[in-house]
Amino acid sequence: MKLLAVALLTFAIPALAQQATTWRFDNLTRIGDTPVTTIGTPHVIDTPIGKAIHFEGHGNTNPTNPESGNPAGDALLLDTAPLSGAPTYTFDVLFRPSSHGAPAQRFFHLQDRNSQTRRMFEIRIVNHQWCLDTVGINFDHGVEQHGVTIACDPPHLHPLDRWYAVTATYDGKTLRGYVDGALQGEIPITLSPLPPGTTSVGTRIDKRDFFTGDVYAARFTNTVLPPANFLKSPDAARH
Repeated sequence: MKLLAVALLTFAIPALAQQATTWRFDNLTRIGDTPVTTIGTPHVIDTPIGKAIHFEGHGNTNPTNPESGNPAGDALLLDTAPLSGAPTYTFDVLFRPSSHGAPAQRFFHLQDRNSQTRRMFEIRIVNHQWCLDTVGINFDHGVEQHGVTIACDPPHLHPLDRWYAVTATYDGKTLRGYVDGALQGEIPITLSPLPPGTTSVGTRIDKRDFFTGDVYAARFTNTVLPPANFLKSPDAARH
């Protein structure tokens, strides 16, 4: 099993990642070079591709709101935001969303310490499948640049309970979101670089809309990579 995990990690995170910041979610003490603060009880699990961190959302959602999320749950807080200062970027996460999650989940959130400027991945659950919401928002001198790309029509819905690689790219003009290298949506937007900030995994920075599922790895690259060099989902590689 250890040899299998090493082989899959080598495949999932290409050699080009050596020029980027890569986070492996295999412990609750330190991710990359950053100490971790936990909320709730996230825990390390063994999976066929290696150790990952499991998160559970808790609490009742609003039955009248199809975009409501769990008000409590598990999360990690890190006092850094690896995309800070990057005018262009590629932001990858390898994760496994659960069929037990709420309709709306914010699972990876980087934000400026002094404003609402942020970069985020969210998911929505629709008809027992999920779709990706890719977010890039800037607040500069009271002016908001709001970049959100989401498509939840049948061609952009994906089965739950399996591994996926999601990717956001920003080339200075357009924000794009991908699932396993397939474009899900794009929006023209002007974003200034993210200032120094913090990161939450498993929830929004303001601790709501908690995620249910597993996170294996994330990678932050200060340039736009082609889809062939995105993180790869082991499941996608086998199908």
